[in-house]
Amino acid sequence: MAKIKKDTNLRKSILQAAITGQLISNVKEETKTGKQLLDKIIEERNAKLLVQWEEAKKKNPKAKKPAPIVASEITEDEIPFEIPKSWCWCRLGDLIQIKSGDGLTSTQMKDGSIPVYGGNGITGYHNDANIHEETIVIGRVGFYCGSVHLTEKEAWVTDNAFISNYSKNYLNRNYLITVLRQLDLGKQQNKTAQPVVSGKKIYPMLFPLPPLVVQNAIVAKLEEVLPLVDAYENAVLQKEELKTALPDKVKKAILQEAIQGKLTKSWRKTTTIEESGKQLLDRIIEERNAKLLADWEEAKKKNPKAKKPAPIVASEITEDEIPFEIPKSWCWCRLSNLCNLYTGNSINETEKKLKYTNIKDGWVYIGTKDVGFDQTINYDNGIKIPFEKDTFRIAPKNTVLMCIEGGSAGRKIAFTNQDVCFGNKLCCFNPYKYEVEKFLFYFLQSTVFIDAFKDNINGIIGGVSINKIKEMLFPLPPLAEQEKIVEIIEQILPLCEKLGG
Repeated sequence: MAKIKKDTNLRKSILQAAITGQLISNVKEETKTGKQLLDKIIEERNAKLLVQWEEAKKKNPKAKKPAPIVASEITEDEIPFEIPKSWCWCRLGDLIQIKSGDGLTSTQMKDGSIPVYGGNGITGYHNDANIHEETIVIGRVGFYCGSVHLTEKEAWVTDNAFISNYSKNYLNRNYLITVLRQLDLGKQQNKTAQPVVSGKKIYPMLFPLPPLVVQNAIVAKLEEVLPLVDAYENAVLQKEELKTALPDKVKKAILQEAIQGKLTKSWRKTTTIEESGKQLLDRIIEERNAKLLADWEEAKKKNPKAKKPAPIVASEITEDEIPFEIPKSWCWCRLSNLCNLYTGNSINETEKKLKYTNIKDGWVYIGTKDVGFDQTINYDNGIKIPFEKDTFRIAPKNTVLMCIEGGSAGRKIAFTNQDVCFGNKLCCFNPYKYEVEKFLFYFLQSTVFIDAFKDNINGIIGGVSINKIKEMLFPLPPLAEQEKIVEIIEQILPLCEKLGG
């Protein structure tokens, strides 16, 4: 069997989106531009040149004053792709300087604990260091010329690699590394028996330069999504037959990370949570109780003896029920605390044809067959329920419909884009707080929920009762974090879907 190669298409797509400005939305309060940043970098470099010249004059009064560095000219026909208006194109030589490392023999690398970096990362260990901070190195010769690595704080870089120098004040190191790797520096190698890449080849290459705050935002976004890509790439290596099922498996991996709070780990570190998941749950229950009392007051006007409803309380959850750890700002609840769950109305085929076909005005009636395995809903099925038939149950716009009975149970799920009537094998997940509906939609597609659903299927036809679903657990994040999770999911899932093609 042929060796399976790591599929890097998703990673390439995400990294390309990063350096073209498509990975993140507009960064708030951004006023500075990439051009202003480039001017600052060149100003800083010129200042250093003057300092070095002043030092050189102490030894040699005739030392020649260096010519000032100016930004390289770039013609319109050189530009490879469009970037945001606040960014600017420059040449790599405007941003970095490179010099060759120092040679070491194999004998010298036998001793010591300091890592030695060549063209392909760590190649051995030595007892001395020629750099004393984390440094970007670029492979210079051989098969790995053009490869980009970050050294440890204490390291020795050999003459098989370049040591890079750049502005620490105006360039995010990880953004710089990302672009250098996307530029594929190795393609600039000289066509000789021993491949070599030189500064003369590297310096003219074009570099998309965003403002520093945008660089930081891109790196933060990559820190959120690349761990998922790592999981996906490792999964690809495990089974050859994974290819046909890849998009679904990647999607499940992403959703699992999402509902455990791992997608937003970096986000939480930089964000103040104003309302926790527990406070949100308490607010939902408080609002539900207020509505119950309002309904009771209305009922008393017609029937003074109407019984006062018992207040709703959050369901108890025991420690051994909890399937995984969630962030401290989240809380566990049951689906019944979060949303109203109910099935629709049954209509046989004869009724459909005689009573509900070719109706001009009414709610579209959605049966199980109208919900696709691809999460689409067929609203053009020709079946409508007249508006005056208000005894039919409604699934409001922006709620989830899931099949809970029959062969499609748990497998057909969709998000409504309008109010609809629906069949008795479909369950509507109608949230008490509408801001949670999208996160709920993705949770119901997660492995955790699907496994719990399957464990509760019973009966000859096969299905799960509403009461069983109500008891299932739900990890509830703060509303702001739910929005962030949904944003990340909806950015990366379209990229995953392309993998099946």
